Amino acid sequence: MIAIVDYGVGNLFSLQSSLAAIGAPAQVTDDPKALGAAEKIILPGVGAFEDAARRLRESGLGDAVCEQAKAGKPLLGICLGMQLLFERSFEFGEHEGLGLIPGNVRPIAEVIPPQLKIPHIGWNALHFTSRSSALFRFLREGECVYFVHSYYAADCKPYVTANAEYGAMLTAAAENGNVFGTQFHPEKSGDAGLRILRGFCELEV
Repeated sequence: MIAIVDYGVGNLFSLQSSLAAIGAPAQVTDDPKALGAAEKIILPGVGAFEDAARRLRESGLGDAVCEQAKAGKPLLGICLGMQLLFERSFEFGEHEGLGLIPGNVRPIAEVIPPQLKIPHIGWNALHFTSRSSALFRFLREGECVYFVHSYYAADCKPYVTANAEYGAMLTAAAENGNVFGTQFHPEKSGDAGLRILRGFCELEV
């Protein structure tokens, strides 16, 4: 069973439906104890970093996610959920993340040309780095996935497994051991996204 963490900021049921489409049973839960019983965990998220981090702390889900990840359980963060995996975010101030992947979250406005729109919304090709990832075992270089974001993971080059070009090469995916993150939304990325979720579901525990 895969646990989808419900802390009030995520596309929970579209993600659950995508997992059902590939035959992966998943439970949406706001119970920290349920994360211990799950085989794998997905941390979704949309919205503001500060609010999401606060909700995770106050609910006890943040500690539970970290505990399970540090015990070796596969964890996938999606969009804001990925950003929360890093050490800190500079979104309207400076805010502490879960610290499961070294690096920071910074505004894309710092690195893209000023004429490009923010947020970055749309389909972009994935460009794999020299670090291969089991998450993309069913994917080909250059396949497109769906992004919606104004911030990106920075200062984390050793952990980046894929980039996407939007006026600059932005981190599209990163991982640290059993902890994985995608800036894009697999559950909104059609067949390519389903194959990425399949890659996560078939990781050996």
